[in-house]
Amino acid sequence: MGNIKSIAVYCASSNKVRASFVDAAERLGELIAADGRRLVYGDGGIGLMAAVARGALKAGGEVVGVIPQFMVDQGWNNADSTQTIVTQTMHERKATICNISDAMVALPGGIGTFEELLECLTWKQLGLHHNPVVILNTDGYYDKLLACIDLMVDEQMMRPIHKEMFVVVNTPEEVLPAIMNAPEWDPNTRRLAAI
Repeated sequence: MGNIKSIAVYCASSNKVRASFVDAAERLGELIAADGRRLVYGDGGIGLMAAVARGALKAGGEVVGVIPQFMVDQGWNNADSTQTIVTQTMHERKATICNISDAMVALPGGIGTFEELLECLTWKQLGLHHNPVVILNTDGYYDKLLACIDLMVDEQMMRPIHKEMFVVVNTPEEVLPAIMNAPEWDPNTRRLAAI
């Protein structure tokens, strides 16, 4: 996994989240930049999006924001991003983030973050990408989603092997090692997408 140059981060755009979430997001941005990797994110100017970008920028890193035009029109973009890619739709935004990233990390977030994470995992299950996916489970935020995934396996909605599509860690310091040590995802696993 030495070819990881760009890391996508999915996270909340809420300013009302607990301080530990903000601290973890900013620390992750700092660690990504300090390791010489590029941060790719949704270009939000508030919440955890702003925090992860702030951390990367403070550490001298490159920050690429990807945001649809209607959000720019609302003034939701982050003017501090090193580069901004403006898309026409949300679908194009998600595809662009995936296409220009070599790994994906989900921090705490709302329904949009969950949707991005689950679509990313769906694409991996279907063999559309083979990138490492890491869930940063700050303060146990993702415990219930992980329990739901266990239920999916128990109910044979997905195979046990699909739990290997992602790695769960609890601290920002564990994210990069988890990415670098992620097992290679076999492209032939697509045949296992159907139960």
